[in-house]
Amino acid sequence: MSVSIGDQVRLVRPQTFLKTADPMPMLRPPDLVAHGEIGRVMALLPAETAAVRFARGTFLLSFTQLAVVGDGLEPAHDPDESSNPGMSAELDPSSESN
Repeated sequence: MSVSIGDQVRLVRPQTFLKTADPMPMLRPPDLVAHGEIGRVMALLPAETAAVRFARGTFLLSFTQLAVVGDGLEPAHDPDESSNPGMSAELDPSSESN
């Protein structure tokens, strides 16, 4: 698996514990990061380990515990726009004929 700094990754399986990425690492309970939660890679470390920032902290995780979030994710959009596909053409000033 190839991971780069700044990649978004997903936790693929529940953990028995989490190890913080602090200068003096500590073991923390696994409920700080939910299974499937998305985080951002902050650093790459030896032994195929990454420091990943989640909402509740930065933790050291093996590459085998992570999956890179694909670029195929849909960007956030207005739900009204998807229900009426012709609406965007009506609002586009270039499509108006005067």
